[in-house]
Amino acid sequence: QVQLVESGGGLVQAGGSTRLSCVASGRTISSEHMAWFRQAPGKEREFVAMIRITGITYYADSVKGRFTISRDNAKNTVYLQMNSLKPDDTAVYYCAADPGKGGLTQGRSYNYWGQGTQVTVSS
Repeated sequence: QVQLVESGGGLVQAGGSTRLSCVASGRTISSEHMAWFRQAPGKEREFVAMIRITGITYYADSVKGRFTISRDNAKNTVYLQMNSLKPDDTAVYYCAADPGKGGLTQGRSYNYWGQGTQVTVSS
């Protein structure tokens, strides 16, 4: 079992930055692929970014060049640095772990989820 707890959300002005953290317990993340997803009101959950065990990263086109996913295995924590934020980035952001053998950018693949943290970007 893996427990994931996100933090760092809040209200940010357009053009601003914030960093989300996801602290894992129950299993070391060094052996897990980790990802961030988000869900805006009235919309489907969507992939944001993921980081492989090897450190290779993937991003949604909508955030590429603005967001950076990273991991600190010593702290068992995954981060999402979010820069140049836009109102369209407003959503609840979820940390996810262990996609098993499924697609790395597909939410249904992931076995463990955090409770989510709200990010609101004001214009």
